[in-house]
Amino acid sequence: MEPYSCGTSPIVGFRFSIHPMSGNFISIIKGALQETDTSHVWMQTDDVSTVIRGKQQHVFNVAKALALHAAKTGEHIALSGTFSAGCPGDTEGDVYLNSPDEPANQDRTEQYVSSQFALYPMNNPDYMEVIYGEVERAKQFGVWNDSMHYASGIHGDIHDVFSFYEKSFSSARSDKHPHLVMTVSMSINSPSHRTAGDEHA
Repeated sequence: MEPYSCGTSPIVGFRFSIHPMSGNFISIIKGALQETDTSHVWMQTDDVSTVIRGKQQHVFNVAKALALHAAKTGEHIALSGTFSAGCPGDTEGDVYLNSPDEPANQDRTEQYVSSQFALYPMNNPDYMEVIYGEVERAKQFGVWNDSMHYASGIHGDIHDVFSFYEKSFSSARSDKHPHLVMTVSMSINSPSHRTAGDEHA
């Protein structure tokens, strides 16, 4: 495979941590990893976080599957991470760009999530217009929750939420400004969903 110049690699990465609010956090995390098909992504775990790299559709698919499998334990799960694309020099895992296009994980179990995200279109002087555009997209997707300092609230079924995140991640990039960072924080099975009267708790 020919090497890519700075910022042109099609690799997408996601560095994240899953925090189960349970004494069984080790088995929940390991179980989610075992239940998720990660064969289409490059993955590395250290004592703080895990990073996955590869084609965009596979990175988002694996991220969603890991969150979903952890959530299916019924425990309160928090996930936080950073998606990145177009980062100069980000080529490790190039071999996974030859993976098939079809996502490996197809579990469609419904699961309510409450989340927040922030977009950082790097080197784009019109970054606020990009961000405003994605806020409108969230409203069109039906996953918009609320405006807040330093983030935007997104909630709904996990499949709808991740579908929006992936579409937003694609749309916020351009050939002229390919480097994009998106942070995501997610809460699943939180007791506060129930106390707030949320029907999806």
